[in-house]
Amino acid sequence: MHPAFSVIFFTVSSGTGYGLLFLFGVLGGLGELPADRLFGFVGMAVGLGLVAAGLLSSLFHLGHPERAWRAFSQWKTSWLSREGVASTVSFLPALIMMYLWVFEMTAHPMFVLVSWLTAVCAIITVYCTAMIYRSLPPIHQWANGWTAPVYLTMGLAGGGVLLVALYALFGVAFSLAPLCAAGAMAVAWAVKTGYWLFVDYSQAASTAETATGLGAIGKVRQLEAPHTEDNYLLKEMGFRVGQKHAEKLRRYAKVFGFLLPIILLVAVQQSLNVSSALLAVLAVISFAIGAVAERWLFFAQARHTVTLFYGR
Repeated sequence: MHPAFSVIFFTVSSGTGYGLLFLFGVLGGLGELPADRLFGFVGMAVGLGLVAAGLLSSLFHLGHPERAWRAFSQWKTSWLSREGVASTVSFLPALIMMYLWVFEMTAHPMFVLVSWLTAVCAIITVYCTAMIYRSLPPIHQWANGWTAPVYLTMGLAGGGVLLVALYALFGVAFSLAPLCAAGAMAVAWAVKTGYWLFVDYSQAASTAETATGLGAIGKVRQLEAPHTEDNYLLKEMGFRVGQKHAEKLRRYAKVFGFLLPIILLVAVQQSLNVSSALLAVLAVISFAIGAVAERWLFFAQARHTVTLFYGR
C-alpha cells in the first residue's frame, strides 16, 4: 500500500497522544498524579495536541475532506466511523480531567471518575484505529491477530516515554516510571517482532493459483500484463519497496524505536535532574524516528489481493 505521510503521522501522533492520555487516566484513577497545575496543563495539552494533530492530518488523505463528517453516520458497520466517533467522545472526559487538574486540583471528587473514563476512551480509540486495518481481509499483512496488539503496545510505549520526559522536565519524582516505560517499550518490541515474523513467514490465503482454480495443475504465471504502465491501483495498492531498503528501515525501527529508548530510559532512572531531562528528551526523539520508520513499513509492505491481477 502507498505509505502516505498523512496517515503515518496520524497513526504515530494520535497513538502516542492517546498512550499518554491513557497513562494520565490510570495514574489519576489511582491517585498517583502530582498536584501541580502547570504540569497538568502542559501534560494534558501535549496529549490532546498530539491527538488533534494526528486526527487533522488524516483529513489530508481524503479525496474530499469536506465530507469527512459523513463517516460518523456509519458507526454500525465501519471501524473508520467508530474511530471517528470514539476520538470525538474521548475529548470530553480528557478536557474535563484537564480542567479539574488545573483549576480544582486532583483532590476533586470527580477527578478519579473522569481519569478512568479518559483511560478507557483512549484505549478504545486506539483499538478502533487498529481495527480499520485489521478488518481488511484482502490485505494479509493487516488482517491478522498481530495488528491490534502492535497499535496498542506502540501507543503505550510512546505514551510512556513521553510521560517520563514530562516528569523529568518538570522535576517530578518519577520513582520507577522510567523502568516501567522501558518495560512497555520491550513489550512493544516483542509484539512488533512477532508481527514481522508473521509477515515474513506466512502466506496470504489468496494466490494466483487459488484465484484461477488452476493450482492443481501447477504454478500459475502471467502471460501478459494487463497494462503497459502503472495505474491508480498499482500506485496505491501495489506499492513496492526493495528488500534491502525494507531491511534497512526495519533496522532503523529496531534501533531508534526500541533499543535506544530502552537504554536511555534505564539511564534516566540512574541520572540526576538535568541529565535525566536531556536523556528523556533524546528518548522521545529516538522513539519518534523509529516509530515513523516502523509505521512506514507497515503500509509499504502491505499487499492488496487486487495486485494478483497484475502479476505481483
